[in-house]
Amino acid sequence: MLVNPLAERLKDGGLGLALMIRHARTVDIALAARTCGFDALYFDLQHTPTPEEVVAQISVAAIGAGVTPLVRVPDRDYAAALRMLDSGALGIVMPDVSSAEDARHAVSHCKFAPLGNRGAYGSWPQLGYRALPALEARQALNDATLLIVMIENQAALENVEAIAAVPGVDIVHVGSNDLATDLGVAGELTHPKVLAAIERVIAACRKDGKVPGVGGLTGGDSRRIEQVVRLGARFLTAATEWNLMLSAGQERVKALRALEQKA
Repeated sequence: MLVNPLAERLKDGGLGLALMIRHARTVDIALAARTCGFDALYFDLQHTPTPEEVVAQISVAAIGAGVTPLVRVPDRDYAAALRMLDSGALGIVMPDVSSAEDARHAVSHCKFAPLGNRGAYGSWPQLGYRALPALEARQALNDATLLIVMIENQAALENVEAIAAVPGVDIVHVGSNDLATDLGVAGELTHPKVLAAIERVIAACRKDGKVPGVGGLTGGDSRRIEQVVRLGARFLTAATEWNLMLSAGQERVKALRALEQKA
């Protein structure tokens, strides 16, 4: 009845890839992401001024295109999470989760009973606005909705085993930049301290059947991503639309400037 393409990829043992959206404002980006082969669009409402109504419109388009819409909400903004889930999102990224209690609060607001206490809306775009029995609709949404909690500081790392054990958490996602800063190695995303932290998160996820994710590696040397995949990461914020545009633009200009040298 309802399919989450990212969740299906992960369930099959594949590598889930999300395109982070910072500035795109039209539904075309959903089709472009699908053409490129991304499993998900990742909207960041914590660090960008993207209006919620824009995210809602693109989320509905993404569902139709076969791409999972994920939304990162501001720190503990459970009201924003509920609005986005009621408007088409199939996953919430909750930042700054530092304890099992934080994770339980996130589950409570993002999942329906019996996992949580998400408030009922009545009709949802994810279900095509069909009138379905309440329990059937809520179960379908629970099954298809991913809750992604972010590990971004030393406190979260120390509690990661307890966080990963919380029922209703689906993905435990390392915010590499913030974690590196909190570990005292700002900007050194492949520093031994950061890699050890990622390994600890991956081990905790394996123990409790959760998916380990890593973000913050979209710029610079692609070998950083290869390294965390070898460690066992299975969900990645693989690129931003700006990463892709700038990379392709630089390559095109480089090629054309080479022609200039030959003229």
